[in-house]
Amino acid sequence: MLKYDTILFDADGTLFDFFRSEREALISVFKIYGYELTDEEVREYSAINDSLWKALERREVTKEELRIKRFELFCESRGFVCDCHSIAKDYTDMLSKQHFLIDGALEICRTLSEFCRLFIITNGIEYVQKNRMELSPLKEYFDALFISGEIGYEKPSVHFFDAVKRGISDFSSERSLVVGDSLTSDMKGGIDAGVDCCYFDPKGNGIPQNMPIKYRIEKLSELQKIILTD
Repeated sequence: MLKYDTILFDADGTLFDFFRSEREALISVFKIYGYELTDEEVREYSAINDSLWKALERREVTKEELRIKRFELFCESRGFVCDCHSIAKDYTDMLSKQHFLIDGALEICRTLSEFCRLFIITNGIEYVQKNRMELSPLKEYFDALFISGEIGYEKPSVHFFDAVKRGISDFSSERSLVVGDSLTSDMKGGIDAGVDCCYFDPKGNGIPQNMPIKYRIEKLSELQKIILTD
């Protein structure tokens, strides 16, 4: 018998190459508004966006505030004159069409799906995540998506994970594994929910001493040995 038969995958940064998707969508949208973004400007936007998603995890901003505020802060910093509400809408639409995958994502999901139930757990925007999954070859391997906006709580809230547990038939915390790239949302949330965690750490940052994370991998292919070994 496998140790884990239910795998809870984070989406962005774990299965989907979010930074590539973000870059493609951002450059395309700002080009429409007459701005050719440099690599430095893309990095600045990405940092602003990341800081706001961290604030969302701490419940300091709402998702709707985040969608607009990231562009307000970025445009103000760069002196761009734009309608940030329009940019936010166009960007969301463009991002929903980007479904680049992390190396090895398709292969490991295809392999694991023969033995395990696979689910997505994400804080991403509902429309974006659903559309990207619909366009992605990963679609056929997943039983369901659990999206924070639909649940009403963001990872790492225990309420988010309680909703996931209720939404999966015959859920067992002991036989489930959270796989994600975020220490603050995926790993903390899984630990607080009493579910074993696997930290996807492609940059080799290592596990903080104060976090009881059971596994760490630098390549998604390493999951096979963890999950498919009795």
